[in-house]
Amino acid sequence: MIFPRLGVSTMNTFAVMKVVMVLFIIVSGWVVLSGRIESIPDPNASFRNTFAGSSSSTYDYATALFSVLNSYTGWSNASYVLNEVNNPVRTLKIAGPLGLGICTVMYLLANVSYYAAATPAEVAASGVTVASLFMDKVFGEGMRRAFSFFIALSAFGNVTTVTFSQSRVNQELAKEGVIPFPRFWASSWPTGAPSAGLLLHFIPSFIVIIAIPFRDAYDFIIDVEGYPGSIVDLRVVVGLFWLRYTQPNLHRPFRCWYPVAAFYLVCQAFLVVAPFVRPPGGGTDDDLPYYLYSVVGIVVLVFGVLYWAVWRKVLPAMGRYRLEPVHYKLQDGTSVVVYEKNKQV
Repeated sequence: MIFPRLGVSTMNTFAVMKVVMVLFIIVSGWVVLSGRIESIPDPNASFRNTFAGSSSSTYDYATALFSVLNSYTGWSNASYVLNEVNNPVRTLKIAGPLGLGICTVMYLLANVSYYAAATPAEVAASGVTVASLFMDKVFGEGMRRAFSFFIALSAFGNVTTVTFSQSRVNQELAKEGVIPFPRFWASSWPTGAPSAGLLLHFIPSFIVIIAIPFRDAYDFIIDVEGYPGSIVDLRVVVGLFWLRYTQPNLHRPFRCWYPVAAFYLVCQAFLVVAPFVRPPGGGTDDDLPYYLYSVVGIVVLVFGVLYWAVWRKVLPAMGRYRLEPVHYKLQDGTSVVVYEKNKQV
């Protein structure tokens, strides 16, 4: 179990580093706003007529929201592995609002710092990350280069977090027998970590990276991940209201407030519809049509539904058999559900 522990330790280290980086940017922004940085003579320029020239396209706001929501996915990734947390319900109740609240305040203050150092036009024309532009304008070229290294480490930390959670999600899907070759994908051989689940995460990621033009790959991955996620989240919150209506007395260790759920429902409905509204000029990317990530996300979901329908309904009906769940124990101790054919007479 040394590798899982090492992974958690690494992620904790990256988390501390990210918090220190953001705090450094926030404090530096306060210094900029004080007017003591000679290279920025007018730190309040971005805060006059703040919304002048803002986009009126719902498509732009939807794609921007996917990027914003992606910056909070660390919490959802942590939620995927709550079975590895002591007293998960209590932890979720406390750490959820507290963690998201702290992140929201820090993100807002960091954005204030960014726009104190540069105007929206400068940010859009910079061609670099907004944090690199901030360091360049406030501290100079040398600091910008040094801070770029920490930005890269921060991105690497995000990759490790997603990999940590998604490999376990893939393993749990295999344990339930809902994907082909479950005994292989559920295995924890040879180190007690979900190595096969990690491979399953690597394969589609590699395909997307090499198939999409380089400059569009990152944004496309974020959008194509966010769109089907919004469809699933929309169905989940509708299901929440349905359960509240049909089973009002069901025991709920964690109860979501109705106004929060209703607001979330409206937001997810907007994110599902808005990407199909044609933006001014027909799109924002030169190489990809504006609707591509939405279509790809829907195709992935439809493929999953078709796979389930063929596997669980069509083939058993044609072959006159039933799929019966059988529990197996792998050599590493992992319990797996395998659906075996039970021929009907």
